[in-house]
Amino acid sequence: MEPRVSMLGLGVHDLKKSVEFYEQGLGFSLASSSNENIAFFNLSNLVLSLYPWDKLAEDASVPAEGTGFRGVTIAHNVRSKEEVSEILKLAESAGGNIVKPAQDVFWGGHSGYFADIDGHLWEVAWNPKAILDQAGGMLFD
Repeated sequence: MEPRVSMLGLGVHDLKKSVEFYEQGLGFSLASSSNENIAFFNLSNLVLSLYPWDKLAEDASVPAEGTGFRGVTIAHNVRSKEEVSEILKLAESAGGNIVKPAQDVFWGGHSGYFADIDGHLWEVAWNPKAILDQAGGMLFD
């Protein structure tokens, strides 16, 4: 297996509202192959897909019910400490919920968390030990 992740699929309760959150609120570009049943956003070296929550659970053969922490967060790393607060404000103005305000963290960086309209947790982080390339790809030395 090659060490990579190609697509991140999120189950959503209202596809139209979720597309609006990511496209209009956060500025992600909706791929033309999207339709009324699924949405694709091309990110740096990764595709974010949105699919109806119950249909995604059905596809995975698991129950659709579930609440609370899911054991997964999505990280958006930025190039400066100041960008953390800017992105959190953008997410909040788009309808997201700030779960943890921007703050210095124990590992030497600066981060905060927001939840999208379906409760998916996004960490926005500046990490002085990480290297971000021109396209936003991240590496650790």
